[in-house]
Amino acid sequence: MSAQSSVQIKPWAAGDLPLLEQLMGDPAMMAHLGGPESREQIATRHERYLRLAQTAGDRMFTIVDAASGEAVGSVGYWTREWHDAAVYETGWSVLPEWQGRGIARMGTALAVERAKADGIHRFMHAFPAVDNAPSNAICRRLGFTLVEACEFEYPPGNVLHCNDWRLDLGDHHSQ
Repeated sequence: MSAQSSVQIKPWAAGDLPLLEQLMGDPAMMAHLGGPESREQIATRHERYLRLAQTAGDRMFTIVDAASGEAVGSVGYWTREWHDAAVYETGWSVLPEWQGRGIARMGTALAVERAKADGIHRFMHAFPAVDNAPSNAICRRLGFTLVEACEFEYPPGNVLHCNDWRLDLGDHHSQ
């Protein structure tokens, strides 16, 4: 079995709420993103993820360990305006007990392939916190180019110091 086939990504589904609660409700998991979300915020996020399946190009996936079938994380991409252009933003999260095995990198690589196949945007950006070494390493390993350090307000009232990583999805895209 190749390393890539040790994980799969599946479209976000109604039954994925408990996974989202583990990912977004855990203070350690949310340390780089302004702290844990409330149950209400998580429920709203879950509904938004379910709606992404009905939006052209924007996607959210569950990362599944192929051997056990267990949901171990999430990865997705969505359209955002960045420097006056429509681009994809991507993000990922893996449960603590599954971290350090390359799962986030493999799941994100699969999501990048889906985004390339969608053919909607030319560029994908990732915005990990400057001090989030594992997420910055994923960007480097997947061929993203470090553009610059920048600041985001997320959630409102919390300024994040991020790196802007950009991946060229190819020249056959509309933008």
